[in-house]
Amino acid sequence: MPFETENSGWTPVHVIGEARPARWLVLCDHASNAVPPTVAGGDLGISSEDMARHIAYDVGAAGLALQLAERLDAPAILSNFSRLVIDPNRGEDDPTLVMRLYDGTIVPANRQVDDAEVARRLDQLYRPYHARVAELAGRRDDTVILSVHSFTPQFRGRAARPWHVGLLFAEDDRLSRALLAELRDESGLIVGENQPYSGALKGDTIDRHAIGMRRQNTLIEVRNDLIADDTGQTEWADRLARLLPPALAIAEV
Repeated sequence: MPFETENSGWTPVHVIGEARPARWLVLCDHASNAVPPTVAGGDLGISSEDMARHIAYDVGAAGLALQLAERLDAPAILSNFSRLVIDPNRGEDDPTLVMRLYDGTIVPANRQVDDAEVARRLDQLYRPYHARVAELAGRRDDTVILSVHSFTPQFRGRAARPWHVGLLFAEDDRLSRALLAELRDESGLIVGENQPYSGALKGDTIDRHAIGMRRQNTLIEVRNDLIADDTGQTEWADRLARLLPPALAIAEV
């Protein structure tokens, strides 16, 4: 959902708890389904039903990220624009940076998008988001980056996804491996390892701010029907806040 704007107008990124002292830094790349008024007049040309789906943002991820950050006494950084406007979890040269078609939905405002418009969205939205991530990640030498996402239980015309949660990682798997073991000890959970996606995406947020800087990290994907409301978000925030500190201790042995 959209966050409130600043008094001066639209803000592309929100930082909550900036002064919190923990070494954790909680990110939510796809926190909002908002379309800034400077992009296509605030309307991408798709239905409100589509804008409420996973194609526009990670359903439930913002609420989970905020609750998790509060429990860890850590700052949270959340985007304030839809992934359909521009995807902050892609490299600047990634062909899926601005999606024209996603899970069966054509995005009219993106069909004829040119290089100049992509550059404008990069400058107004994408780069300010990453600048804040870089700023807060650099405030201490031992920052641990937690990237919170959600995934749809099923894409149109595809098989259902059985996982309750997945951890994504690339070559630095220290924290992810330890947290995987902790999650697999939880009763009843189906836990994915680099599922439902691979964590090896060059230029994405983790690659840029964690792997490239040799920071401990993991990307957490929770199935969105499990965190669609406050009850589910609280349950998962409690679980992750309980499991992450011992997992980090194991990862640093």
